[in-house]
Amino acid sequence: MPLLDTAVRLGVQLQPQHVTYPQLRDAVLRLEDLGVDILFNWDHFYPLSGDRDGLHFESWTMLGAWAEQTERVEFGALVNCNSYRNPDLQADMARTIDHISAKDGGEGRFIFGTGAGWFQRDYDEYGYEFGTPGTRLNDLADGLARIEARWDKLNPAPTRRIPILIGGAGEQKTLRLVARHADIWHSFVGPDGLPAKLEVIERWAEKEGRDTSNLVISNELQRRDEDFADHLYDAGVRLFTLGFGGPDYDYERVRAWLRWRDAKNA
Repeated sequence: MPLLDTAVRLGVQLQPQHVTYPQLRDAVLRLEDLGVDILFNWDHFYPLSGDRDGLHFESWTMLGAWAEQTERVEFGALVNCNSYRNPDLQADMARTIDHISAKDGGEGRFIFGTGAGWFQRDYDEYGYEFGTPGTRLNDLADGLARIEARWDKLNPAPTRRIPILIGGAGEQKTLRLVARHADIWHSFVGPDGLPAKLEVIERWAEKEGRDTSNLVISNELQRRDEDFADHLYDAGVRLFTLGFGGPDYDYERVRAWLRWRDAKNA
């Protein structure tokens, strides 16, 4: 599979847990000013670490606020849970946020990151059927087809072809969806495992009749050092994401990764 050699970008995933919304709002402002390329949150209803009943905020309403607040960065969820909202509604919400984020008649900056869902407490507490990994992935396949079809019907249309980011590494279903739909593939697969996964994506792309030469490969930096990131870069990763939790935000860590990004792009 040909590897897309584009500029390195840094995405910061602001964890919407254990902080007040004013703290989140300030972090968004500071991270955009620092020069990060993309801001992400996540789509859950309860904290994933620390006090499991601690402060937490919902994803999509927050993304609408970010669309208005920010001027330059792209943004989205890492990742949306397909199970929680009707796919046609997801498409309409994404299109609306895309328009909110477009400044001075330009293009929107929303990235539609999505996945099949996994956090059972969300499902149980909010009344969704948890099912199995297989049924959730089947629902994601149906949902993505409906979302793309709805984008073609909406008036007004999105300001651009909204990029689709798909998270996951399962070879039988998830990577087939990556080959069929994704502009960005996000995983936690290490550099040694990436070539085999990319071969799977290429095989699925051949069956799907889709050109994946423009697929951006994304991976995570949390608890990893620059040497590991260098190996990810050599394996083809060009979008690097960094989990970022508060309330005591460590902005120097972001600055360090921005320096690494800039050195790669020099």
